[in-house]
Amino acid sequence: MFGLRDAEIVREVARCGGFRAAAQKLRLSQSAVSTRVSETEQRLGVELFDRKRHGARLTPIGRRFLDQAERLIEMRDQIAASLLPSSGFAGTIRIGVAESIVHTLLPNMLSRISDVFPDARLELSVDLSPVLARRLMDDDIDIAILVSQLVPVGAIDVPIYNCDLGWYASPSMTLPNGVLSPRELAQFPIVTFLKGSLPYVEVERIFSDPNLPSPLLHGCASLSTMMHLVIDSFGIGLLPASFAAPAVASGALVPLKTSPGAKIDRLEFSFSHLRARNSNQMEQIRLCAEAAATEFRSRK
Repeated sequence: MFGLRDAEIVREVARCGGFRAAAQKLRLSQSAVSTRVSETEQRLGVELFDRKRHGARLTPIGRRFLDQAERLIEMRDQIAASLLPSSGFAGTIRIGVAESIVHTLLPNMLSRISDVFPDARLELSVDLSPVLARRLMDDDIDIAILVSQLVPVGAIDVPIYNCDLGWYASPSMTLPNGVLSPRELAQFPIVTFLKGSLPYVEVERIFSDPNLPSPLLHGCASLSTMMHLVIDSFGIGLLPASFAAPAVASGALVPLKTSPGAKIDRLEFSFSHLRARNSNQMEQIRLCAEAAATEFRSRK
């Protein structure tokens, strides 16, 4: 009749005293929260909140529902904890990562997790950080490694990795000599991260000066595709330095020297999960991620 996620949403609305505040904390739209609560009420055939008053207050039956629902949430956590015997976890661990993590620390991290939990099944998703944040709050994944600025409010946020971003081009492209300013960069098509991502927003900021020409921006969701486009002289590219390093070493790409005005902030990534998750299990997985990040940095 209702799921634990429904109960968690009802609990958050009650704690925040309103649908808007709860939606902001859950990183959901207000309409999504309101619809979820209304559907739960319809399935149960009761009114959980008194909407006639200012804000959202539980009705007497709503308080009874929440009391019982919190017991179920606690029971779920106890069941999760009981699945972590000394011999290891034997369930499914759903992990979502940004693509930059795929090309850096992910293989090592998964190997370490498999060593710690040899009987666990790993379910991997690769997506944009805003999508990962939403999926984490919707209970579609257990763990997200995503851009730190996008960790959902209330979720565990442990920074584990960062990477510099740089401008690159194919050596076959004819570029001005010396240090390139935003004006000079704007003369070329630019291959960058997908529209709406933090790097894309940063690129737009760099070229927001009305006195600068507007560059042709090509947003792409795949780092591999971005690099191939830059290598093939489709345009200059903004790429993670660690990802571009092998192509630079082979001579397929050259790093561009740019002025301070063209500098892009480094990307910071965090290990994140909901607080309701089994803390022992999450801690061991976090240690695997941190060890993989440390080893990757040591190889650079």
